[in-house]
Amino acid sequence: MGVGAGRTAGRWPGVRRFGGRGPDSGAPGGRDRERGRGGEPASARDGSAVRSLRWLRALLAVLVTAAVVVPLTAAVRPRIPAPAPADLPPVTAATLEGAYAANRANAGLAARMAAGHGDRRRAAADRALAAPSRRLLAFDGRGAGRAAEVFGDLAHADRVAVLVPGSDTSLDTYGRFRTAAAALHRALTRQAPAGTGTAVIAWLGYTTPATVSTTAITPDRADEAAPDLREFVRGLPGVTGPGSRLTLLCHSYGSVVCGRAADGLDVDDLVLLGSPGTGADSAADLRTRARVWAARGGGDWVAEVPHTDVDLFGTTVGFGTDPVSPAFGARVFSAGDGGHSDYFRPGSACLANLARIVLGATSEVTHA
Repeated sequence: MGVGAGRTAGRWPGVRRFGGRGPDSGAPGGRDRERGRGGEPASARDGSAVRSLRWLRALLAVLVTAAVVVPLTAAVRPRIPAPAPADLPPVTAATLEGAYAANRANAGLAARMAAGHGDRRRAAADRALAAPSRRLLAFDGRGAGRAAEVFGDLAHADRVAVLVPGSDTSLDTYGRFRTAAAALHRALTRQAPAGTGTAVIAWLGYTTPATVSTTAITPDRADEAAPDLREFVRGLPGVTGPGSRLTLLCHSYGSVVCGRAADGLDVDDLVLLGSPGTGADSAADLRTRARVWAARGGGDWVAEVPHTDVDLFGTTVGFGTDPVSPAFGARVFSAGDGGHSDYFRPGSACLANLARIVLGATSEVTHA
């Protein structure tokens, strides 16, 4: 759910409790693929055929690998025990600090349970989230884990950014996602006009797909996550106040989640970063009142992924139109020469542009 009422078990329930389902690296820190192999046929048509053939081969490789590797991985690592999320009433600005404390306590208990289970990695991740300085709007240590962490003074923020991560983001790899959110908040603090309050929320509110799996090339996980993201966003005005402006920043597979959730999201700006597509043919098809932005770094391997969708054995594979293409109709801005994991890199052109979008300084955004 959002920062409001509870949801049925198995869905994202925001601050009250998380569901039980369970960068890519959807957060910065993942490894980018090598680009520019050369040897393409001179004809654009032949080049397209070669790329399609590579795409088909890559797809088959993913399907075979996922069928073998993922089940074995799940068998090797038993389910990590963790407590149910803290049972909290809907969070408001007045109860925010109490919610932070309750979720930190829950993370501490999850750390002790993971340690008793012998999972040092998860125990360390949970223990870090339980530190007194952490502002956890929500926490669920079960399965891959979920969390929503705040950077800044959310109750008094005029500008709020919510980050939605891509694949391979879980509590075990959360540090990379957190680094991105912290970098954005520092940039906002530097660039904000005097008297403007800012906050960033790292929303790990869904079970992200593994990069090497069939779920990374289908919209299934995004379809599951979309209602939870809508509810989370719907509850934010009760914490921040009705005057705050909200920007949704969606990285990689997270842009598929945002695309599925866009219809009905009350946000001012929707930003797609390193997106494989949203499942929509155009920005207009997202049916959102928000300004839709898109960017892709010059070194991002997503540029080599065919932006199409096909029906394969009754399942949709791929995510449609390239969001940085003219046909999509988004506001395309400069992301520099960075790779798939560099959109929030401190000092980068992309991070500066993201801060401008969040702060509403849209005339200062540099375009590709």
